[in-house]
Amino acid sequence: MRIATVTLNPAFDLVGRLARIEIGEVNTVETLGLYPAGKGINVAKVLADLGAKLSVTGFLGEENQGDFVQAFAQNGVDDKFYRIAGKTRINVKITETEADVTDLNFLGFEISEQDWEAFTRQSQTWESQYDLVAVCGSLPRGVTPEQFAAWLESLHQQGLKVVLDSSNAALTAGLTAHPWLVKPNRRELEVWAGRSLHTIEEVIEAAEQLRSHGIEHVIISMGEKGSVWLNGEGVLQAQPLRCENVVSTVGAGDSMVAGLIYGFSQGWSKEKTLSFASATSALAVSQSNVGISDKQALEQILAQVKLTNLLTF
Repeated sequence: MRIATVTLNPAFDLVGRLARIEIGEVNTVETLGLYPAGKGINVAKVLADLGAKLSVTGFLGEENQGDFVQAFAQNGVDDKFYRIAGKTRINVKITETEADVTDLNFLGFEISEQDWEAFTRQSQTWESQYDLVAVCGSLPRGVTPEQFAAWLESLHQQGLKVVLDSSNAALTAGLTAHPWLVKPNRRELEVWAGRSLHTIEEVIEAAEQLRSHGIEHVIISMGEKGSVWLNGEGVLQAQPLRCENVVSTVGAGDSMVAGLIYGFSQGWSKEKTLSFASATSALAVSQSNVGISDKQALEQILAQVKLTNLLTF
């Protein structure tokens, strides 16, 4: 399977950790690292660590691209990023040991009409280069949700399998463009559904509404409560063993997307694919950076993933 990941709004991730953020006070933060990132880039890093050959594309600022270029070379991925004037932004991600991760996502470069036109024109030949395209992350300034949806629809019309992992207006617009697979987390699903989802039954009901938009695969990640996968075969739930040593939850969702794509590329069953994706996500929270740093640890987690068929169609 020929794979590409798309990151339209990449960032350097400055990742840190502390016990609890005190609002309005000086907080001393343990620095875990500064990494070239963005959701599609994170997905590509995990896939590369698993041995997959793939391309990465999207927009990248010319003025501070060095670390990105070096990372792409180290990971052995094919750099197809479209360069624009300016700098790629920095995001701050703080993991609290007593709470969730807090993201401070700064506004980045603005995409001109000319740059968007040139990039989308290039994408019209992707059917000859790729089979599956994972479009991940937020929209940069200058690209409207409507433009995004029209572009995604053009990929669908080429016959590409489009994996969409976004949120807010980008997710809502993207759902109209017939993506092949979507993976919102529980919070993103609640925003889309316009209501709180307290039980697994409510999550499944909302996910089924999402699937009714003509989407073949809907996977909802629910943090420590695992994930559910809805498709034409039914509803499958996966629950990995609870991680007792959470270092950072940054990239856990991206790691799951990578695990799903890897399973598809290997021709695995739904059960094996979801188990593997759940294990890659669980491994991610035990380390400071995205990637498969310890394949033996991944195998140990994989052996303990619990699968439950909640509904068979």
